[in-house]
Amino acid sequence: MEAADTIRLLLTVHYDGAAFHGWQAQPGLRTVQGELQKVLSRLADAPRTLLGSGRTDAGVHATGQAATVDMPAHWTPLGLRTSLNAMLAGDLWVESVHAVPADLHPRYDAVARTYTYDVGLLPRAASPFHNRWCWPLGEPVDRALLAAAADVVAGRHSFEAYAKTGQPERGDRCLVHAAGWTEWSLGARLTITADRFLHHMVRYLVGTMIDVARRRRPLDDVAGLLEGRRGLTTSPPAPPEGLFLTRVEYPEGVLLGPDATLAPERSATTA
Repeated sequence: MEAADTIRLLLTVHYDGAAFHGWQAQPGLRTVQGELQKVLSRLADAPRTLLGSGRTDAGVHATGQAATVDMPAHWTPLGLRTSLNAMLAGDLWVESVHAVPADLHPRYDAVARTYTYDVGLLPRAASPFHNRWCWPLGEPVDRALLAAAADVVAGRHSFEAYAKTGQPERGDRCLVHAAGWTEWSLGARLTITADRFLHHMVRYLVGTMIDVARRRRPLDDVAGLLEGRRGLTTSPPAPPEGLFLTRVEYPEGVLLGPDATLAPERSATTA
């Protein structure tokens, strides 16, 4: 199919990560990318490749994952969204579809991404109606130390110590535009926005911050890890269930054919 016969569309996708083996398509495993590509290929009557803004691991959720696909030009954003949602399983939903320039790359052209992480501090977080979408810690922490730890993370730093694996071709420095803890109905929520994230970076940050707030390690360790201080290691990573990719941002003017807002904020009672 010639490029002139296709249109590049940007999907904003929600998914409950519990039943998926992560984002990336893998033979014989149920993944978000794999499920979407199967349906898109049926709708296009030809194999379709879906590119995401980044990979999420098994168990991680999204309310704002962004991905692009080239579809036959007769597809409209609204028509594709309606058809996809009629065919997808209940743990996967397309919130919006936009027409975008044919050369847009959902990963490399993104200018910022936002994740949230929910920690359940009340015993009720262990309920089966909550524990699949948070870390059910079930104990109080020092909120002032949590806030102070997040303040340290903001800015441009090397996050090599907070990553499971690096990205040698792009380095380990990330610009964190904002990071802070707020209340949610059962505990504390970290919201963090950066130009990019390394593998497991948010989960290592949360695990370390929570240990600081439980007074299991000093606040100074947060900065020490960013500075590469000898002998320091992070706390174990927080479990994947509390992590949500909530927003991916692109340069102004990129979205050519909106049919809905790109990525609304999650309410304080979600998850």
